[in-house]
Amino acid sequence: MDRARSNQDVKAGREAGLWDSIKETLKVGIQALLIAVVVRTLLFQPFNIPSGSLVPTLLIGDYLFVSKYSYGYSKYSLPLSEYLPFQAHGRIWGAEPKRGDIAVFKLPKDNSTDYIKRVIGLPGDRIQMINGLLNINGRPVKREQIADYSTTDAFGQPTQVAQYTETLPNGVSHTIIERDGDRGLWDNTSVYTVPANHFFMMGDNRDNSTDSRDLGSVGYVPFENFVGRAEVIFFSVDEGAAAWQVWNWPWTVRWSRLFKPIH
Repeated sequence: MDRARSNQDVKAGREAGLWDSIKETLKVGIQALLIAVVVRTLLFQPFNIPSGSLVPTLLIGDYLFVSKYSYGYSKYSLPLSEYLPFQAHGRIWGAEPKRGDIAVFKLPKDNSTDYIKRVIGLPGDRIQMINGLLNINGRPVKREQIADYSTTDAFGQPTQVAQYTETLPNGVSHTIIERDGDRGLWDNTSVYTVPANHFFMMGDNRDNSTDSRDLGSVGYVPFENFVGRAEVIFFSVDEGAAAWQVWNWPWTVRWSRLFKPIH
């Protein structure tokens, strides 16, 4: 009888120990999940680049972190914002984007599609393209030609295109390309006057970017629609490669782009 009771006590002790272990594992898992949710909601959110509108700054296959706190928080900077039941407007702890920032925003047309472009025009600015040259408030932006950029044309064939260093009025410099020279579809425009509390966004791949120049597709972006500022490339694979195919990483990962700051 004593031996049977002893065996039952051992078994009960093992079951209690196993249950304690399960509870501790669940506790750690829930804590880790909550931390991940907080980080993604309030601090950093990962995005990947599916199009070439910001070539040569960002390439198809780049994975980057966007800081959510840079511009404060709005309904549209929250995950799955399009499904939220409330219709809150404005931002809390808002800090306006600076000219030259690369920012993720919700497309004004549907308030759900994520777009990423460079901030070119601030509220009240007058923006115009004249023969491929960006003009801000009636003054041409400084543009210096550098070595041609290797890319593909509209038919996917390798080609060399004109590449420039563009310096915005606040001193921010970045690289742009003109795939179609200075006679592309959006290289000559009328004057755009940016409304209050809105921003004018453009891609660095000037002839292959649907951006604020196309008022019907993108247009002026409300401050409320900003999600965050692009900060750093944390991973990058060749165009057409799958990031999950770990066995191909030695050949498909763009090692030189890992942890590259975004300017």
